[in-house]
Amino acid sequence: MSIDLTGRSILIGVTGSIAIYKACEIVRLFIKSGAEVRVVMSRSATKFISPLTFEALTREKVLTDESEDWSSNLNHIDYAKGADIFLIAPATANTINKLSKGIADNILLQTALAFNKPLLVAPSANVNMVENHYTKGSLKMLAVNDVTIIEPQSKLLACGDVGNGALAEPMEIFYQTAKSILRDEYWDNRRVIVTGGGTIEKIDEVRYISNFSSGKMANALATALYLKGADVCLITTRPHQDIPKDIYVIDVESSEEMYEYLVDSIRVAKKGKMARASLNTTNPVQIIKKRPFLFMASAVADFIPKYPQQGKLKKSSLGDEWALELIKNRDILSSIDKSGIVTVGFKAEMDRENGLESAKMMLKSKKIEAVCYNLLNDSGDFGADTNSIIFIREDRVVDLGNSDKLSLSFKILKESRELNDG
Repeated sequence: MSIDLTGRSILIGVTGSIAIYKACEIVRLFIKSGAEVRVVMSRSATKFISPLTFEALTREKVLTDESEDWSSNLNHIDYAKGADIFLIAPATANTINKLSKGIADNILLQTALAFNKPLLVAPSANVNMVENHYTKGSLKMLAVNDVTIIEPQSKLLACGDVGNGALAEPMEIFYQTAKSILRDEYWDNRRVIVTGGGTIEKIDEVRYISNFSSGKMANALATALYLKGADVCLITTRPHQDIPKDIYVIDVESSEEMYEYLVDSIRVAKKGKMARASLNTTNPVQIIKKRPFLFMASAVADFIPKYPQQGKLKKSSLGDEWALELIKNRDILSSIDKSGIVTVGFKAEMDRENGLESAKMMLKSKKIEAVCYNLLNDSGDFGADTNSIIFIREDRVVDLGNSDKLSLSFKILKESRELNDG
């Protein structure tokens, strides 16, 4: 998924960890997103990788103890001032413990002490060093001071030990950093449910009926919402390995499963999550309850087998022809209780003449606030990385154009903001 960070300035701090090779991939991800990237390296980091590597990737001079130059902006004060966000990845236990105590005895720590914007730290160290009570206390202290800790992984470490301490995957570090940049007060901590994929309706234990819906639009929506700071629950029937791991996912198969989990998720969402909103100096903080959203992007089966069978139906017992009896399925979007929640439906059509009007009718027939209408050419349109969406609400129709699904998702969120005052 392509995340646009054009115009953003990212400062990446690199310390002396064996995981330093992953920092090259992290830098590449930010460069690919359009961000301006600069790197500051501790002296121990330069023992693993030459600064020239990062200079070749970023087209910017790397700040080190040796390269610092006060006749230009290549110094820890100017590098700190020029960045929107500071990510330290990998961060050794030594760096973490010094950082929590305000020690600034190398160029990286001096830059961190001079930085007054969002700071993220991705630990990477031996399991015993990470689990040491001093390091755990330092991580807690950093978190209390609004530093985002990107949790390490538990796996086989380079030293041969197995346990917590491996650097988080580059894509996950990228997602969490991008979230800190793109966080939106409107969506921040707002509970949002997204459904995706075509439901799977069993004929027997080895056969089923379904549809071509890939779930990619739902994955993109869930990712966009996560990046805006929302508390996202994705209920899906399809693969979702390419989304941030912090998104809460409920895997389902049938429409009945989706209905049950959706009803329960809406009930939980309506309880609300209390979000802190800044107001003014005389009353700086207020506790507010944000109205939850539902984006119903799943393709629920219109008809389901009337008599799903246990075990496997034998081909020999079915004969030369098989008349499969189907019954009309429950209309999930119509039957759920949508009071107190903003609902956006999705409508895919192949009828060029009447499809748009059919989508408009959903507003009243389903009692929802908006519809995302997609005109398809054929089954080949399913599973594509791009889409075309027309956003329909009661008072206007907005053509969001054709683009990749993540970009479209951000446009959908922009239009959806106007559906609710809360």
